Amino acid sequence: MRIATWNVNSVRARLVNVTSWLEAARPDVLLLQEIKCETDAFPRFEFEAMGYQCHVIGQKSYNGVALLTQLPATEVITALPDDEADTQARYIEATIEGMRIASLYLPNGNPVGTEKYDYKLAWMKRLKAHCAAMLRSETPFVLGGDFNVIPEAIDVYDPKGWEQDALFQPRTRAAYREILNLGITEAFRTLHPTEQAYTFWDYQAGAWQRDLGLRIDHFFLSPEAADRLIACDIDREPRSHDKASDHTPVVVTVR
Repeated sequence: MRIATWNVNSVRARLVNVTSWLEAARPDVLLLQEIKCETDAFPRFEFEAMGYQCHVIGQKSYNGVALLTQLPATEVITALPDDEADTQARYIEATIEGMRIASLYLPNGNPVGTEKYDYKLAWMKRLKAHCAAMLRSETPFVLGGDFNVIPEAIDVYDPKGWEQDALFQPRTRAAYREILNLGITEAFRTLHPTEQAYTFWDYQAGAWQRDLGLRIDHFFLSPEAADRLIACDIDREPRSHDKASDHTPVVVTVR
């Protein structure tokens, strides 16, 4: 099974880019983030015509996640558990081929020292609790998405310059490691332990052309899923296109 994740930075603005890549790559499951449209405005027709079921939770102008699948999906949930008051569309999860698969868009958290950063840390705490619950039940899972976390210095072009950013703050990285320390595998770094590779390049200052990037899009695998891990690769090519998202797809393959 090939599962891709991609923060598309507005699915309607990038529709041609996304459908073109999808036609060529044909993953079994595509996880989208930052679709930036309400659920009913999601362009289902175009994806359904390509053979994908669409499961979507959106909101106007920002956030929003989707799970597109060529395989049957059941038991869909459209929010991260443990905070019914949280109305931001950041999490969708379903059972596909016996695995729980989720698309997540973790909060950015900037600026540090504000309620936005508090929300980021609280969201990560909820994610940890949800992962722990699935691990206790021995549910195999694959969580993919834009984590808005730079795990290590190798994952950013200028570690010193990003020290004060919410994506690279020590508390952010510690919360990220706490989730991994439950027994979870981060697919790309496990298979590419020394490779400096990025998934995001800002639109400003020629970041793409100068390869000034960040690796913030990740896959988390439970032990049962990690045992079946075959590959995890970053596809840089879509970032070079006109009207590209500032992120590029990451694809994981499991038996």
